[in-house]
Parts: sequence; C-alpha cells; structure tokens
Amino acid sequence: MKNMTHVAGGKDDFQLVTHLTLTGSQYEIGRDVAQEARRLGWAPTPIDPVVGRARRTWFERHWPQHHARMDGAASALGLDPEQDELVLDDLGYVPAGYGCSAMWIPPSAATDGHGRVGRNYDFFPTTTSEIMGGERRPDELPMASRPYLITTVPDEGLSSTVLTMSALDGCMDGVNSAGLAVMLLIADFESAAPPDAFAPQVGVNSVQLPRFLIDTCENVDQAKQALLTAKQYDHGMPLHYLVADAHGQAFVWEHGRDGSEHIVEFGDGPLCVTNHLLHRHPDPMNLPEDSASSFASYSRLRTLYERSKGVTMSAGDLRESLRAVAQPEEAAVPFRTLWSTIFDTADRTLSVRFYLGEGQRYSDELVFPAR
Repeated sequence: MKNMTHVAGGKDDFQLVTHLTLTGSQYEIGRDVAQEARRLGWAPTPIDPVVGRARRTWFERHWPQHHARMDGAASALGLDPEQDELVLDDLGYVPAGYGCSAMWIPPSAATDGHGRVGRNYDFFPTTTSEIMGGERRPDELPMASRPYLITTVPDEGLSSTVLTMSALDGCMDGVNSAGLAVMLLIADFESAAPPDAFAPQVGVNSVQLPRFLIDTCENVDQAKQALLTAKQYDHGMPLHYLVADAHGQAFVWEHGRDGSEHIVEFGDGPLCVTNHLLHRHPDPMNLPEDSASSFASYSRLRTLYERSKGVTMSAGDLRESLRAVAQPEEAAVPFRTLWSTIFDTADRTLSVRFYLGEGQRYSDELVFPAR
C-alpha cells in the first residue's frame, strides 16, 4: 500500500518535500517505488547482459530485500524480472553530489542518555544546467528542490525512514526500527573529480549503500561486517558514512585514495565528520588550514569538536552546534544547508528542518518514526 503526502514547503518555497509511506511485501514496495520513479521521469537503462545478470545475482545473495524490490519494479514496467538487458533499480531523478557536517553524540555524552546523530545537508541551490556551466532552462527546478522522505514498513524485516534527494532506492540519511542510523557525506573535496560515466556496476553504488545497511543490519557490528564484505562503487565523488546504533556505538566508513578501506572510531566520545578523510587527519586538534578547495571542512570540524568535547549535550545543544556550521547566505558561498537532521537512535526517530528560501527560512521541525 502506498500513501503520499506533502509535509513541508509549497509552490512558492525553495523545497517541496514529499513523504511516501510504503507497506506490504518487498515485491509490492518495489513496484510502488518504481511507479513513483517513473512519474518523476526515471526509465530503465540498457546494460551489458553479463553485468546485468551478475548484478541481480549479487543482490539476491547479499541484499535480498533489494532483489525482491527489483522484481516488483519489473512488474510495474511489464518486464520479465529475469531479463538481463535493462537496469531495474538505480531509481535516480536528479544528480547527486554534496557537502555536509555531522556529529554523533553517544549516550554517555547526552543529557538524557539517548545517542543522537545530527547532520547538515549542504548542496547547490541551483539547477542542473547551471551547475554544469549552462543556462537555466525555462521551468527547470533546482536539482535539490524536491526531496523525499520514505517510510518503508515491509511484512518481514526491518522498517525504516530515509531521506533522499537523488534516488528513490537510495538515501542520504536513514534510520531503521533497530535504531541503526546511517548518513553519507563527501569524503574528500580536494580530490573529487567529475565522473567519467554513470553506468551501474555489480554491488552497491554510493547512494544505495546507506539503504543497503538500513535494510540488512541492526547494529554497528553487523554494519562493519556488511561493509567489509560488500562490493561497492562510486561515480567519481567518493563519500564516507557515519553509522551509529541504539547501543551507543558509532564509526565512520571510508575508502582511502588507494582504495583501502577504513573503519574510524573515537571510542566512547563524540565523533565529528565533515568533508575530509578522517583516517588521514585523525586528530581534530591538529588539522590543516583550509584551502579554497576544502570548502571549510577543517574549520567546521574544529567547531563541532570544540563544542562537544568534555560536555553533555541535549538535543537542543546538538541542533545549536549544527546551526554554528550551517552555510551562510552569501553570494560567494555556492551552497546552502538544505536540511538539518537529528536521529535519536533510542527512540528510532528522524527529526528534520527543511530550507524554504532566502532569509534563513526553514520549516518547522518534523519528526518521523522508523516504525
């Protein structure tokens, strides 16, 4: 069953936010998601049949929830689910790429004993054409102006609420009914390069990866194993991921420039993440100075660390820390903080405020349970 409502913004605001609630089997959920993606302009793309079969086999073995949803997508499109020539997932409707700041406050550092993760989602407030160096087309919307909140309640398995800008089968932020929260951030602004191609490969792409963890893992230990055994790929924009659970554990997952895999942990203390590789700069008190290409990543992390070290923090304190590193409304700054999210891993909730326009206009705080 599908239920869709608009929960923030309107036709005169920068963002119009849709909340999509999906229930039933994973097959039925996949059918409904594909129907919505088609309405937004998505269509299946051709793929080398050898790669297509290998992708389906990988999902069947390692991410069966996604495999079942792909079968549902085939039903929505009137296709044979066993066909290998078309991609039945990768349900993107705008390009991806973003900066951000995030911070994990463990239960031991929280005033009420609830572990929380907060994040600012920073992105261009312009259209795809403008970002690509062209002119805005008539009636073209900014590429991040139509985000989706998706609450999924399957007949079996973990329910979840996720927030996405660019793909209905992926997410930028998510929390599941076990209290596992996952969010993605740009990992290395200074070395990021435009992609050569967007062709799907075997495994999970960078935006699907949080959804993969949300579907298949209940805690940090399971998430570490899933990441170490998963096949992953990106499109030239390397990301890292903050993962936290209801038991007070958290880590950051990232790939080095040589392809090495890293699990970064800070023990029983706050964990701050912005847009540089933590395994290369593990000491928050010994960071480089920012350059024109680092997008103030080091100074934002220093600010978050200074505000969190040695203190206990409430949800309000975490929100104030996010405001302290939010993007200013200045012509020289190409980004805006388009939403600000707090996950309560004890309550299994996602709380979020959405950017509605210049003058620092934001929506009221909206709270969504993972069910």
